[in-house]
Amino acid sequence: MLIILLIPVSGLLFINLNSELGGNPTKEQTIKYIQSDNYKDGKFFNQIPTSLDMNFKKFISVLGDFLKGDPTRQPDFELPVEKIDSLEITNKTTDYTRLTWFGHSAFLLEMDGKNILIDPMLGESPSPIPVLGSKRYSRELPITINKMPAIDIVVISHDHYDHLDYGSIKKLIDKVGSFYTPLGVGVHLEKWGISKEKIHELDWWDEIKHENLTFILTPSRHFSGRGLFDRNTTLWGSWVIKGIDDNIYFSGDGGYGPHFKEIGEKYGPFDFAMIECGQYDERWNQIHMMPEESARAAVDVKAKLMMPIHWGAFTLALHSWTDPVERVIAKARELDMPVATPKIGEVILLDTLNKSYSMWWEKSVMVNK
Repeated sequence: MLIILLIPVSGLLFINLNSELGGNPTKEQTIKYIQSDNYKDGKFFNQIPTSLDMNFKKFISVLGDFLKGDPTRQPDFELPVEKIDSLEITNKTTDYTRLTWFGHSAFLLEMDGKNILIDPMLGESPSPIPVLGSKRYSRELPITINKMPAIDIVVISHDHYDHLDYGSIKKLIDKVGSFYTPLGVGVHLEKWGISKEKIHELDWWDEIKHENLTFILTPSRHFSGRGLFDRNTTLWGSWVIKGIDDNIYFSGDGGYGPHFKEIGEKYGPFDFAMIECGQYDERWNQIHMMPEESARAAVDVKAKLMMPIHWGAFTLALHSWTDPVERVIAKARELDMPVATPKIGEVILLDTLNKSYSMWWEKSVMVNK
């Protein structure tokens, strides 16, 4: 009986005491949110109706698929990871925009002399209880946080654990000049020790400048929350990053919708677009795109080159781990949309848009190397 009583008590203590959950908005901050056109009755909402409901029938079907298990949901070989050196980042030999993928949705963007981290989930597991969460596929990252040079800006799309990682943020605090987030996400950063002066919260369509760079928070069709009772109390979004010569789009997470065409009309064309493609299922397709929709979204935003992201690092859905890249490539060919598929750590130079990439996710390709 004592054990039965301790379980809910332990759960409540974990929720209240675990720093990874983040913070709660003050009354003053809530007043600011009320001024947003995207906020009503204490919650942020999407541009179009979006259901997050999981009825009993859906829940049982998902649970059944989960319990069946499937070895193809994660790689059965060691993924290739290219290493980068901090001196290589600091002592750039080219003025071209460079991107380095860390897997999932995390990137280092080097643009117009600035170092920018996008959704830096660089931890081992996207979960407040790591032992219960999915483990990172690759044993190593291209570069550890400790070896990274100074970071000018960290850009966050939303507060889910696979995009906003407590451990990574804590290690980055002394390296970062500014954090750009959607409304409300700054509350978590403050809780974790980041000064208010470094945090800049934006609403959809807001812009902020940093020297020659312009950052615009644009809509996505998703949701937010880190605990049991804070769903949609912070905003989510995608990002446009405009430099002197290059124009980049980062989709964040979300289902397909008319916002892609709207973003393309307002800010496109884009030299490079990082588009969510992974962790999907027909049973929750309003909040995560299917691969074919990801390819269409790239066309909608007027991308010259797209890269599928939100895959290659963690198992957070029931599809095989290679399904996203295989399906999006097939659909992109139909739509005449070029696709970049770099290995984790492989530097992407925007002056080489026609570069071909290996099919590194195929075991036979890696074994025969």
